[in-house]
Amino acid sequence: MTNVTLDEKKFKTLLKETLIELFEERQDLFSSIIIEALEDIGLANAIREGREDDFVGREEIDSILKG
Repeated sequence: MTNVTLDEKKFKTLLKETLIELFEERQDLFSSIIIEALEDIGLANAIREGREDDFVGREEIDSILKG
């Protein structure tokens, strides 16, 4: 097996070129990743807010869901 060494500047350039090529060729994949990340952030924020507020009883949730 052959070892290849890259200095930091060459590595960064290669990584940037690779990411740009992937983004251009697989926009659908990147869109899915970004959407999922935003949903995860929203869920984390909602959980954090829920921990700060008072808890709601099961009866109140049931009544809201039943209308």
